[in-house]
Amino acid sequence: MGIWNNDEKHTEIIVFDWNKILEKSPRMRFCAKSMLLSHWLFLVYVLMVCCKLLSATSHHPRGHTGQHQVKQGTCEVVAVHRCCNKNRIEERSQTVKCSCFPGQVAGTTRAQPSCVEASIVLQKWWCHMNPCLDGEDCKVLPDYSGWSCSSGNKVKTTKVTR
Repeated sequence: MGIWNNDEKHTEIIVFDWNKILEKSPRMRFCAKSMLLSHWLFLVYVLMVCCKLLSATSHHPRGHTGQHQVKQGTCEVVAVHRCCNKNRIEERSQTVKCSCFPGQVAGTTRAQPSCVEASIVLQKWWCHMNPCLDGEDCKVLPDYSGWSCSSGNKVKTTKVTR
């Protein structure tokens, strides 16, 4: 969940007046006259390729570097972190990128990131988005900071952070 910035990058093309430059430098005038047309065309081609590469690398969808746009109504995991604390309890966290329809926000359905109705998250009715796998029981944490999914003696707790 977050606010996306639409950053735009602009590329400027600077045009030189070669006549003024050539008038000031006799050596430059000599070099310019002795250059073949093919040299000039090659130089222009290289500049065009460089500008094209520069503009392609500076355009990022939704302001994120090196990531493609997520299809409307879906989510994808962009980073996963895993560690164990001193009590040998495994802790996992993930960063998710979503592109939800109006009235929806990032959430969890059947243990996968998904777009859910915004009212569920705003009112902290976590179990209404069906975050647990089939066969698991969902319970909202006492402080409403998340939920737990339990099956037998196995309990998975999820705390929501923004």
